[in-house]
Amino acid sequence: MSNSQYLTPELREWVAAQLRNGITREALYQAMLTSGWQSDLAQQALAEHRPFEAPLTLPEIPEPAIEAGSLPEPDLGEQRSVLLPDGHRVEILMALQRPRVIVFGNLLSEQECDAIVTNAGQRLARSETVAAQREGSEVNSARTSEGMFFERGENEVVARIERRIATLLNWPVRNGEGLQVLRYRAGAEYQPHYDYFDPRHASSKAILERGGQRVATIVMYLNTPPRGGATVFPDIKLDVMAQKGNAVFFSYDRPDPATLTLHGGAPVVEGEKWVATKWLRQGEFV
Repeated sequence: MSNSQYLTPELREWVAAQLRNGITREALYQAMLTSGWQSDLAQQALAEHRPFEAPLTLPEIPEPAIEAGSLPEPDLGEQRSVLLPDGHRVEILMALQRPRVIVFGNLLSEQECDAIVTNAGQRLARSETVAAQREGSEVNSARTSEGMFFERGENEVVARIERRIATLLNWPVRNGEGLQVLRYRAGAEYQPHYDYFDPRHASSKAILERGGQRVATIVMYLNTPPRGGATVFPDIKLDVMAQKGNAVFFSYDRPDPATLTLHGGAPVVEGEKWVATKWLRQGEFV
């Protein structure tokens, strides 16, 4: 397409036809950019045709039942190296018993990674952490990323990934927080911390009322930074390198350093790092 792009009736009808035929907005947007569409024009064209957006249709999969005291956990019986939670091939690259840490290969497809980045890019703001001395959250010098949250099931890609994680880890979708997307530019990091809520913090009481304590984390890598950006576990001397489509999962049965789940995001040395994080709760997150 030329530099002087504009929306003709023919182009508008073409966009509408693709959406009517079931092409997702994320996939169509990427295809338009690849074909030479300007980003703002592609967004405008898609915005004009929201009534024709393909409806969200996910297979009806019963939510897993969980017992009191149980934790999210994949079925790795007989040392399985490949799982197919929704027909998507997920590889088991590493499994550690204590703490429970599992590295998944190909949890997300390249297209899913790109779609999340595209949808999140316009909504980023400086990341915050739970406030220690008051209710709410606050900017913290230990966390120098930009981030945003998707509502649970906000769009087709997010809903698909949430269902995949729920099936993979045998944990209900309703017990998960909304997907958080973070971008770390060169030099940005997240110093070692725990993901459970410290009961001593002023904000914890209100947070715990929304679904109980966090019991597991899954960090999904949306790109591969040239250098730096590993997820580090200082207590067990483990570094998980950021590889697009892969993910690291870890669980913790109580809010205590004895869980050995101290972890952080090492500084990005070159390029930038994009991750999507899903936190799982004891009960339904509301």
